[in-house]
Amino acid sequence: MQIGEVQRRAWENKLSKGFNVEDVPYEFGLLNAEVGEAFTAWRHDQSDFGSELADVLIYLTGLAEMTGVDLAREVERKLAVNERRTYRSGPSGSKVKESTSEPGQARGAIE
Repeated sequence: MQIGEVQRRAWENKLSKGFNVEDVPYEFGLLNAEVGEAFTAWRHDQSDFGSELADVLIYLTGLAEMTGVDLAREVERKLAVNERRTYRSGPSGSKVKESTSEPGQARGAIE
């Protein structure tokens, strides 16, 4: 399934079931809750981990539709940016950007 199809179907489901389609801060809260549920399922090795990750994607694509973002296009663009970036290891072992080709990104910002 393509991201655009997920976005369309998630939106249609929200409309048909009467779910939130206007309150963006509320939707961010719900998305955050779904990420927490996915983390908990992973941490406790629960069998519904995959389902929780699917919920994260569904809420994310719904939020994208709510705000007029073509998520498939943005993911493609961002993957291309990430593929061009170079990183160095920071003092804690985390990766730190050395270069970026995206306007507005500070050099040395942590991804």
